[in-house]
Amino acid sequence: MRALVTSVYVFLYTPIALIVLFSFNAGRNASEFTGFSTEWYGKALSNAFLMDALQNSLVVGLVSATLATLFGTMAALGLERVGPRMRAIFDALFAAAIVVPGVVIGIATLVALVQVFGIANGALAAIWPGDAPPKLALGFGSIIAAHGMFTMALVTMIVKARIASLGRDIVEASSDLYATPMTTFWQIVLPQILPSVLAGFLLAFTFSFDDFIIAFFVAGSKTTLPIYVFASIRRGVTPEINAIASMVLVASLILILSARLLMRDGRNTATT
Repeated sequence: MRALVTSVYVFLYTPIALIVLFSFNAGRNASEFTGFSTEWYGKALSNAFLMDALQNSLVVGLVSATLATLFGTMAALGLERVGPRMRAIFDALFAAAIVVPGVVIGIATLVALVQVFGIANGALAAIWPGDAPPKLALGFGSIIAAHGMFTMALVTMIVKARIASLGRDIVEASSDLYATPMTTFWQIVLPQILPSVLAGFLLAFTFSFDDFIIAFFVAGSKTTLPIYVFASIRRGVTPEINAIASMVLVASLILILSARLLMRDGRNTATT
């Protein structure tokens, strides 16, 4: 069994290790290591198109993660006040949003946005006084909406698990001491769930920043970092692409480990 598990891990992580290794390749051939060099990292960071795509991904990730954290936390708090049957239905819906393949979410979101934009643009054309009414189109807004809805389910599940571990005792005790619901939330509930909220934000940002499939369908003319990498790979894999992938890998691992530490700190706080 140990040999089987080791083989699986080797199969999964050897290609990633090779990408990191060949990102330090001195030659232009991405499949032949001719010497150690960091020049491709410098070229990647000086690439204007890459920096523009990186900025787009950062904006989309930060905004969508913020919205997902806000509404996901509100949904988690609200689910604690509904009945068991209704809670089970919403739990299943949130779980389905995480499990459904990204290509399905991307296509469904694209179809929905096209329909909504068609109705909204027709209404704007009818009521706009000028000859050039504004038109809604795919872009930053559509990517943020798609990523926000997808990652909101993730945040909700994380925060909901933390709230469930708290129990109702501290809330009822606060009410017995004549604290208002807002006072209870800000001074009792929020400090207890804050590590999970921050962990949800970091994971939501990571999922949004790394996503290609959903963004590919709803990005329109905008280019995020994963879309730029995909377009570059179609022209051939170079050490510069390996350098970009390595930097994204390191950043993602740091965010995921930070989220993991925050979630562990939250559990330790609950036990003490």
